Amino acid sequence: MNDFLEKQPSPWYSLMMLLVYTFAFSIGIQLLVLMLGELTNSSAIGFMQGNNSPESLGGNSRFFMYALLASGTFGTFYLPSVFLQKREPLHTYFPIEKTVPMFYVLAVAVLVAFSPMMELIGEWNAQMTLPESLKGVEIWMRTQEDASNDLIKKVVMVDHIGLLFVNIIVLAVFPAVAEEYYFRGSLMHIFNRIFKNIHVTIWVTAIIFSAIHVQFFGFFPRVILGAFFGYMLIWTNNIWVPILAHFVNNAIVTVLAFYYTTQGKTFEELQTFDSYSIFVYLGSFMLTAVIAVLFYKKSKSNINNGEGLD
Repeated sequence: MNDFLEKQPSPWYSLMMLLVYTFAFSIGIQLLVLMLGELTNSSAIGFMQGNNSPESLGGNSRFFMYALLASGTFGTFYLPSVFLQKREPLHTYFPIEKTVPMFYVLAVAVLVAFSPMMELIGEWNAQMTLPESLKGVEIWMRTQEDASNDLIKKVVMVDHIGLLFVNIIVLAVFPAVAEEYYFRGSLMHIFNRIFKNIHVTIWVTAIIFSAIHVQFFGFFPRVILGAFFGYMLIWTNNIWVPILAHFVNNAIVTVLAFYYTTQGKTFEELQTFDSYSIFVYLGSFMLTAVIAVLFYKKSKSNINNGEGLD
């Protein structure tokens, strides 16, 4: 038993190795893509100055931007997680407990039920202002947000079915798998060994998950989304449940952007929040709570041979 424990790396060592892998793979792979861009005379600037017409489907700049986005996701999140798992086989970073299909349905149902509340929180977050003493920080945050939105707008606002398919792969499939492997898989496992409190672990991971996107005026909705994904993993012990929920969340936005574009609507209209009556928000909150309780109770009978969660 002592020999077994001695072979287990400390959580701080695991965290250090994860960060080392993150920097190494992120920089290395994106450098390769940048070299590819030089060889094909492509650049992000060329993409931002281009257009989204069907004729641009095979354009070098658009291909380069997709390659840059995919490589960033793959190198920054997926490869570090996989290599850490290979380095530390005694830990199970990506659990795949046998899961009944109902869990996947409930995972999506939670997102749908909470969507009105999420929009309310998003609207509040988007209108957030900082004190006058931090006005410079707020201006910087707004600048970063605008730059991020400019890129997102150029990528998602397309009216060609081929581009929609590519967007779903690059913006929904890849991030869902890679980010869940990294945050809910590797990082949550490491933090739980440090904090020894699963609730603290889930929320700290969710905060980091939101912060890494560098979109300050959508920070709080993304924290809540990350917490949902965290509890989905803990309640099912299956990494593919939050992966599916993450994919559905991203895919809905991608498809909506395609629909808005085909209807002649703008990215700004896509970002507009709908207002509902107080009864809709109360109903959203209560329905989400009911689904969450059902999810939890179902998980107690499904994990650990019916003995419940730790």
